[in-house]
Amino acid sequence: MADTVLITGGAGFIGRYVTRALLDRGDRVRVLDSLIEQVHGDRAEPEDFDRRAELVTGDVRDEAAVRSALKGVDKVVHLAAEVGVGQSMYAVDRYTSVNDYGTAVLFQQLIARPVKRVVVASSMSIYGEGLYRTAGGDLVEDAIRQPNGGAPWDPSDGEGRPLVPVPTPEWKRPNLASVYAIGKFVQERMTLTLAPYYGMEGVALRLWNAYGPGQALSNPYTGVLAIFASRIHNGQRPMIFEDGLQRRDFVHVADVAQSFLLALDRREAAGEVYNIGSGIDRTVQEVAELLADAMGRPDLTPEIAGKGRAGDIRHNIPDISKARRELGYAPAKDFAAGLIELAAWVARQEAKDRVGEARRELESRGLVA
Repeated sequence: MADTVLITGGAGFIGRYVTRALLDRGDRVRVLDSLIEQVHGDRAEPEDFDRRAELVTGDVRDEAAVRSALKGVDKVVHLAAEVGVGQSMYAVDRYTSVNDYGTAVLFQQLIARPVKRVVVASSMSIYGEGLYRTAGGDLVEDAIRQPNGGAPWDPSDGEGRPLVPVPTPEWKRPNLASVYAIGKFVQERMTLTLAPYYGMEGVALRLWNAYGPGQALSNPYTGVLAIFASRIHNGQRPMIFEDGLQRRDFVHVADVAQSFLLALDRREAAGEVYNIGSGIDRTVQEVAELLADAMGRPDLTPEIAGKGRAGDIRHNIPDISKARRELGYAPAKDFAAGLIELAAWVARQEAKDRVGEARRELESRGLVA
């Protein structure tokens, strides 16, 4: 039986893919989105928004807008959020208002009109540093670095030996290293705490670095691949903080969208948290070089800043075995093919390179060192 699904923030990058996937399988979709300028520019509607969905322009912090958007809804995907670790460290009131208070407004309205299930987009950022192993084989959950990082960049054990990053499972304790991470943890816990008290089911998906056609190329606080793509598209070298050897997992947005559909449907998912990534990690420098090659500009080698940024972590790679086992999640997009697809899309776009502007903003506030 088809459901009516409300997607908050559904006009954003991930939301548009989730919208399309739900519509393609026969569900009805309503999108509530404030269409902020940083993400959407001056467009009244995203250029690739699926018109089969109902688009409601409104803020998740607006009680009347949320109340109206929930009418007749069976399930909710909560994606509405300000996104960006670096920016969250100085736009504290804005990030806290949208991410924390916006989620509170949503649930205040859901108390009066409960739905079957709420799936919230959480983030890898809540872990802080990922899970590590010492040279002796012991696991380390609470690896820390000096504020803003610094050479040597890798966390070390008590004898100064680098810790080895290993896949991070859902049971690892959170270590909230940025305002953005704090907000995503609040969204996650509010969902999983309140939903069952009011006859609903809550699910949280901790997303790794999503990429693919449709990202906001002119937003310097979006996903790192979109930032690199914007630089390369404008003939500039991609800029990387630290030494470029930090490891990340990059997952295609189509795979992320499928994880939301599974989380909406699977009975076993109620009350659970899942890591969503590709299961394959790479260094950020390697990724920048592969993207430049896919875009036909292998000469634009990465610019290694040699400086750390407040709120950043060194290594964080996901263990996705729980999502595979309980959700049936199976990331299918090959990374090389995904980069070629992204490069072809970027070649047709106009993108303002605002990375330098964003870096200067961070530096002026002492958040880069």
